[in-house]
Formats: sequence, structure tokens, C-alpha cells
Amino acid sequence: MTVTVSATLAVNEALAEKRRQGVRVLPLGFGEAGLPVHPVMRDQLTAANGANAYGPVAGSEALREAAAGYWERRGLPTDPAQVIAGPGSKPLLYSLLLEIGGDTAIAAPSWVSYAAQSRLVGQRPVMVPTTTGQGGVPQPDLLHAAVTDAREQGRTVNAVIVTLPDNPTGTVADADTVRRVCEVARELDLVIVSDEIYRDLVHPGAPGEEPVEVHGPAEFAPERTVVSTGLSKNLALGGWRIGVVRLPDSEIGQRLRGGLLGVASEIWSSPSAPVQEAAAYAFTEPAELRDHVDRSRRLHGIVAGAVTDAFTRAGAAVSAPRAAFYLYPDLEPARGQLADRYGVTTGPELTGLLLERFGMGVLPAAEFGEGSGALRMRVATSMLYGDTEERRYTALAATDPLALPWIRAHLDRLAEVLDELLAEAPDPALSRPRAPAPQTVS
Repeated sequence: MTVTVSATLAVNEALAEKRRQGVRVLPLGFGEAGLPVHPVMRDQLTAANGANAYGPVAGSEALREAAAGYWERRGLPTDPAQVIAGPGSKPLLYSLLLEIGGDTAIAAPSWVSYAAQSRLVGQRPVMVPTTTGQGGVPQPDLLHAAVTDAREQGRTVNAVIVTLPDNPTGTVADADTVRRVCEVARELDLVIVSDEIYRDLVHPGAPGEEPVEVHGPAEFAPERTVVSTGLSKNLALGGWRIGVVRLPDSEIGQRLRGGLLGVASEIWSSPSAPVQEAAAYAFTEPAELRDHVDRSRRLHGIVAGAVTDAFTRAGAAVSAPRAAFYLYPDLEPARGQLADRYGVTTGPELTGLLLERFGMGVLPAAEFGEGSGALRMRVATSMLYGDTEERRYTALAATDPLALPWIRAHLDRLAEVLDELLAEAPDPALSRPRAPAPQTVS
């Protein structure tokens, strides 16, 4: 089959080309954590560079024990036998979908790879809308209706994917929404796949503000929930490619374990041995790494908040992000202006205009499972922290990261772009660029 290149990777390549052309860019499209590797993790990886054996398919005993402890500290008692490691969350997710079989219910909007991987394994994803501010978790009543309707049409729907906290909106679904989705999943006998890779990046919040709590579905439906996480977001180790899943301690978990190990043995054999040794250390959460994560989530919150304020001042509708480094502004209030001035009526046309005219890389809602008419977009803020390791370390340590000249320059440029984009006075001389066609590979 023919599949499109991942939208997040494509926009990153487009921005890189703009830079080569000398264009001033606003890098708001790529979902990388944008922070340096902590020195202790460099040391751990270096110390493990002699590990060259394949190792167990499920992952090393040390890594599985450390991951079990990680979940134990978050209220999920876990036997290491319930843990399987892989070369990143993506291949683990793909293997899960392959093993579960049937179609999968997916939140709209949701991370681009869920629906893409669902199609890769021969499924037809069932897209279910979310409630504003409850990103990553399908509306429970709509989930029930959508799965029931699909089954009445003769389709087999076996799973639902949730994301806590959410990519693309940066919001965190509340406990009641998660609990109700779990009730639907139990009634309809759905396996729940809970992607919790951003769980450790909940923003600290303002002084006196109630902290956001993440309530995962394993809390309410432990017998049918698979939890996935990794180190690519909390420790910015995306390039190391390591992820883990926690299988339920139930008949469902036992069945999935056998199938997952079979798939893993034929595709990746075992995760990278040196990376596993370093990851085992990371999942024990020593004090220096806890401090690093705390600094990271503080920085993410401050910068995402400032970018949210810029969109709000420009007239966009935005749910305040509470975790990670994303927001999901909606320019629907400016639909008339955008149509009259630029001929823009769809999300891809809007993001194409932002890229071509302003060098601003963002992704349209259509990439996240919504209709092309939506004028929403995912904005990723983590690439604003600096283009060198020194600047990123400085951003992590800064009392006021918004005062750093390179971050302030990005924020000022964003304000300029939004001011020009949404200026009241029409300018008939402006061109009306169309969004570029998606690049595809076979």
C-alpha cells in the first residue's frame, strides 16, 4: 500500500529547506522535546557500550524491573513479567494493533501515527470526537455509538486508543471522562491502549493553582488496559529509540504478551543493549533525573503558555495546555477574514499559507483525524528553546526563559505573523498560495 510520510517529519524537513534558502522560520511543527541529554545519561550509555549481545526479546531483566518500579510509584503495581520493551513506542504500538486485530477506535484529534498505523495493519480506524479540553480521550457516549454502529455494519472493533496527556492539544482528560470510557470499553469488550508518554510533563501551574492529576484507564479498568511510555519526551531521548509497555495482569494480558513477543522476535529481536542499560537506570528515577524532568516541564509550561497567550490575543480560540509542549488553537473566529483576504477556507490551505508566506511550520487539524474544513492546528513549542545545546541548557536553568533573547525573538516573530495574518485591512495584491501536496512513499 502507499502511505504518506509522517506529517511531523515532513514539516520538519520543509522548515529545514526554508532555512537553507535563508528564510526566517518559526519551528512550531515538530514534536521533539527540544532539550539536551542529561550528562548522567551520556555516562550511562558510554559505560554500556560494550553490551553487544541480543538479549531477551522482552527486554533485559534490569530494564523490566526498573519499568515495573516506575509504574509502581504511579499507583500501578506491576510484575516485571508484564513489561515488554521495544525500540520506541511506535513499533510497540504497531505490534499491539497487529496482535489485537480488528479495527480500532481513535480520538479525533489524536497523534498522527495512530490512524496511520491502523491502516498499515489493514484496519479502518473508527474516529471519535473528543470534548474541548478533554483531548486524547473519545467522548464516551460517542465511542459507544460509533463502535456499536461499526459492528452493526459487520466490522470487528476490538480496541480503543487514549492519550494522557494529549498530543495534539496539550490538555489532560479528567478522571470522570476516563472512567466513563473505561465503562464503555468493559461493556463492549474493548482493549484499551493508553499512551502515557507525556505523563511526566504535566505543567507545574501557577502558585496556588490546583495541580493537574493524570488518571489513566489502568486505574479504572486494569484487566483490559495496556499502558505505553518511553524516554523520548520526559528525558528528550527520542533518538535513542526505547519504549516499554505494561500489559494487564489478566487473560487479555497473557494473550497479548505471547503475540507481542512473537512479533518482536521477527522484527527487532531485542532493543539496543546499551540503550536498555541506560534506560534501566533512567526508570529508577534518581534525584538528578527527577530534577531534570521538573525543570523540563516547567520550561515547557512557561513557553507553551506564552505561545497560547499570543494566539489568544490574536483572537484564536485555545484550550489552555496543561502538559507537554503542544497547543491546538482554532482560527474559526477569523474564517471570514482568512477567506476574503487570502482565499483560505481549509486547514491545509491555512497551514500552507503560514509555511510559504511566513516560514511558520504548524500542522493542520486534518492530519490529526479532523475534517479539512477545520481551521485548527497543532502548534509544538519545544523547538523554540534554542538551536544549540548551550542555549537549551540555558533555557532549562533560566528563572525567566521568556527573557532569553532567542526565545523572545521567536515570540515576537509569532506576534508579528499573527498580526499580519489577521490584519483587518484587505490587501488584494496578496497572493493566495495553496498548501503543498503531501509527499508519499510506496
